[in-house]
Amino acid sequence: MQQIQKTKKNQFSRWSKKVSRLLLPAVFLMVITGGLLSCQKSEESVFLKIGLPEEPRSLNIWLATDGNSRNILSQIYQPLFHRHPKTLEIIPWLAEEDAVFDEKALSYTIKLRDAKWSDGSDFTSEDVLFTKQLFFDFKIPRYYSKWQLIEKVEAPDAHTVVFYLKEPSAIFMSRIMTAPMVSKKEWEQVAKDALATEKPLRFLQDYQVEKPLGTGPFILHEYQKGAYLHMTKNPYFFGQGKTIAGLDLGPYVDNLLFTIYGTSDVAILALKKGDIDYYWWDVQPGYIKDLEENTGIDLHFNKKSALYYLGFNLRRPPFDDKILRQAVATVVDKQFILNRILQDHGNPMHSIIPSGNHFWHNPNVRKYGDGLDQEQRIKAAWQMLKDAGYSWKVPPVNDDGTLAKPSDILLPSGEAMAKFVILTPPADYDPKRAFAGTMIQEWLRQLGIPAFARPMSFNSLLETVKGKHDFDAFVLGYGKLDLDPDYLGSFFSSENDNPRDWNMSGYRNPEFDTLAQAQRLMVDVAKRKQMIWTMQEMILEDVPYYPLYNPHIIEATVNKRFSGWVEKVDGIGSIWSLCMIKPVK
Repeated sequence: MQQIQKTKKNQFSRWSKKVSRLLLPAVFLMVITGGLLSCQKSEESVFLKIGLPEEPRSLNIWLATDGNSRNILSQIYQPLFHRHPKTLEIIPWLAEEDAVFDEKALSYTIKLRDAKWSDGSDFTSEDVLFTKQLFFDFKIPRYYSKWQLIEKVEAPDAHTVVFYLKEPSAIFMSRIMTAPMVSKKEWEQVAKDALATEKPLRFLQDYQVEKPLGTGPFILHEYQKGAYLHMTKNPYFFGQGKTIAGLDLGPYVDNLLFTIYGTSDVAILALKKGDIDYYWWDVQPGYIKDLEENTGIDLHFNKKSALYYLGFNLRRPPFDDKILRQAVATVVDKQFILNRILQDHGNPMHSIIPSGNHFWHNPNVRKYGDGLDQEQRIKAAWQMLKDAGYSWKVPPVNDDGTLAKPSDILLPSGEAMAKFVILTPPADYDPKRAFAGTMIQEWLRQLGIPAFARPMSFNSLLETVKGKHDFDAFVLGYGKLDLDPDYLGSFFSSENDNPRDWNMSGYRNPEFDTLAQAQRLMVDVAKRKQMIWTMQEMILEDVPYYPLYNPHIIEATVNKRFSGWVEKVDGIGSIWSLCMIKPVK
């Protein structure tokens, strides 16, 4: 009897803990909001309440690689230059004006704004020099590889920095000057302690940051793990009340209150009840109809800087034949993918650079099967293969022009094409890519091509494709591409055709390699743009990757309390929105 009572007690205890974990975000939200609003009511503090899908993994900027951590820290640590949310141009941020390039000296001179850290101390050129040295001393991931092209940095005075480069660089402004700056005052002793250990980088990344020191619009006030994170307006923010690049900056809210939700279901419910003003995550299509019927909620649809594609292994037959790759591209129905898989929440993708990246995107690349219905696609692909020497005992198109169920296709050598596999992530990981692979399988079989879609766990798929190069074809994607198109060279240069390197398809084209190298050194933006456009045309002619689709990023906000969200590539969740939204009067 005592054992039964003990068992029931333990079960109740576990149930209580589970309920507590589920209710904790809501309870803390009510407590913190109610308490802060009541004690500051006379000051009319404005709270913007934001939901997060998961706990930020770290507030240490050198360890924070997840999206939730970056979202928080992007309000604190700031770069010298930023991207304009509309034009996507590089604009001065902590820098006061555009950098001055000296072609002969290979140097960029940058004047700094009269800015302060969030503790009131001055932001100076010493902080820039310290940040650079930190990148080099610790070989900090994501930064060191890019900053290596810097020969030296000088600081003629407290508000001037001169960068000297080893060679001309097209990515200096877009990939180097957009790195976050940190305070020498905050990190100098930590760095010294770290360098005295056996594993300096690990020590630096493990350092517990309680109150990050930044120059951004908000500072961290309080953080209760698992429940909420409270940020307040930085009184020393350099952009407060200024017009930068034609944008009138605030921030116009006094507090950011982030609440952590374990699932989208709970977060969406909180949004519908008005407990939060914005859910900082991509809303899945299954929620859209319900949210559209709620007049108090606005949905925001923006293009992503992303690429979802079909890749081929060019290292071995049959996909070492360009005509076969072009025929496969022709038979793929992107409109079907858009309508049925994306539920019209996205765009068909034609080039490797997404259309939202409008300056670098080439709209004039070859578009296979564009404007054709499925019957016309099959006929066009059949003709391409027939002209290239492929044959069938029973072709997919009869003599009278009608479609037929074909026999297996024969290679130009007369041999039967071996069965091949299209690898995809599993449906529970990414249903869009899994379904796309299945549909491509069916479209290819209409040509007699023996394709089989096979789901594979994501890590195994990546090891098979990127590590072992043991595959025929695959469907993968990049959910967040950099807005600088230098990644074209990374994806397709011959020098990167190595195990675990970026050139997964094994594409080798000396002319492309020459352009890829030249564009990295081209400082003239107009000339570089022409190179990038030509590179896109070459890729869509040779088809090592075939772009499929680009889903919208879909976000939801409550419209009763705030307005002025800034629509941009990759969504409204950015420093621009948090600097510019205003309470609804």
